[in-house]
Amino acid sequence: MDSMLQLFFVLLTTGLLLIGAEIYLPGGVVGAIGILALIGAMAVGFGAFGLQGGFLAAVAILALSGIFLFVWIKLFPQTSMGRKLTLSRDGKDFKSSPDYHTLLGKEGEAISDLRPSGIASIQGHRVDVVADGVWIAAQSRILVASVEGNRILVRPVKMKPQPLEKE
Repeated sequence: MDSMLQLFFVLLTTGLLLIGAEIYLPGGVVGAIGILALIGAMAVGFGAFGLQGGFLAAVAILALSGIFLFVWIKLFPQTSMGRKLTLSRDGKDFKSSPDYHTLLGKEGEAISDLRPSGIASIQGHRVDVVADGVWIAAQSRILVASVEGNRILVRPVKMKPQPLEKE
């Protein structure tokens, strides 16, 4: 076997092995080197097999790479490693944050000073809140004015005048 033919098979084998190793060594560098080795094998194929043989080798490498990719996409998710690396559920029932709309109109107490943001206790839940443009001292009564996603806007509760008790 002449040296060009040996180089062709070395580059071809190395490229395929490096692309396969990309599974275990993610990051893209190993896979990119594997792709470059396959491109090098295609180029060396022209020197080893002549013009017609080089085109045939290039087409064969591209076709086998496409078939390998198709089989990989279909079979890999069913392997034990594929099940570990891919999502198993679609996530339709996933919530990124709790539904705070139930707190709308409820009263609570500022745990920390709200200037303008801080922590409050509303219906026994510790939540991050934002005051509506005013500074609210800790232990003040607050009212949930609006909820937008996970942003809870609060206002201080106005104290109602209490009638004096007669003795």
